[in-house]
Amino acid sequence: MLAPPLQPTTARPLAVARWLYAVAALIVVMVVVGGITRLTESGLSITEWRPVTGTLPPLSNAAWAAEFAKYQRIPEYQQLNQGMTLAQFKGIFFWEYVHRLLGRVIGIAFAVPLIWFAIRRAIPAGYGPRLVALLALGGLQGAIGWWMVTSGLAERTDVSHVRLAVHLNVALLILAGIVWTAQDLSGLGKRRERPARLTGVAAAALAILFLQLIYGALMAGLNAGLAANDWPLMNGRAFPGEVLGARKLLDAAINDPFLVHWIHRWWAFVAFAALMLLARAAKRSGDRRASVLIHASVGTQILLGIATVMAGVPIWLAALHQLVGALLLIAAVAGAHAIGRGRA
Repeated sequence: MLAPPLQPTTARPLAVARWLYAVAALIVVMVVVGGITRLTESGLSITEWRPVTGTLPPLSNAAWAAEFAKYQRIPEYQQLNQGMTLAQFKGIFFWEYVHRLLGRVIGIAFAVPLIWFAIRRAIPAGYGPRLVALLALGGLQGAIGWWMVTSGLAERTDVSHVRLAVHLNVALLILAGIVWTAQDLSGLGKRRERPARLTGVAAAALAILFLQLIYGALMAGLNAGLAANDWPLMNGRAFPGEVLGARKLLDAAINDPFLVHWIHRWWAFVAFAALMLLARAAKRSGDRRASVLIHASVGTQILLGIATVMAGVPIWLAALHQLVGALLLIAAVAGAHAIGRGRA
């Protein structure tokens, strides 16, 4: 078995791992705030992308009036929110502002310590390129966020649900990459383990989970949670069959709220089965904690999904559903890592 690369004496894998876990926690908060931003229809309240000068919110009445005037020029205001007061505008502005501010905070929280660890030669051999790639993906995520917002500034009254799905799932991909890397570094620091490999079972389970997460984002973008508030039937029927008479299957599977809702609610049980297999494999690999976390989070997530639909998608419950979804991904990554872990 190959030994891990020789590490510089200054390498601090556990310190780097703890930093990555802190960044992962910030991303989880970001995912929840992003969900609230969508649920409160706040995402188009800031109509410009100013990465530096947009850090501060409006600080005077004139500045608030100018921001409100910009919002009044887009279709969402003209077609849906005519007559909105400045106080109401400030309410939706708040969530989009916090969402963008958190993005800046995460960028700084990743870039500055990365530079510091690099200068101190604290990054273990072989991990520098991976960390730089994650930083670059984070920068791309900011551009994807603006690309999403632009879809709702000219002709639409909301952002593209497809672009929203891309935006959310790139964030979750970054989260998964950070957690996996932190797990690698924790193993290197404590047990001198080799970096874990992604096994076939783990890859299949994560792919099934990511498809469910993609459909969760499409649900949010299409407000598809409101398509039905009963369970297990949808509006008293097992399947919304009339959808297929109006659209081609692939088109309906991406763009029709009823079919997107149906796929999301039933693919959840495919994901459940795949994650149970993942949890069993993680336990056999010696990581009982990851197995317990997968069991607890996937069960909680399914119950929250059913409750969210039956309650009519209240913001607090939908946000909790999104939070547990992010935690479920972390648990699944931990389980996948446990399976692919190898001792040097």
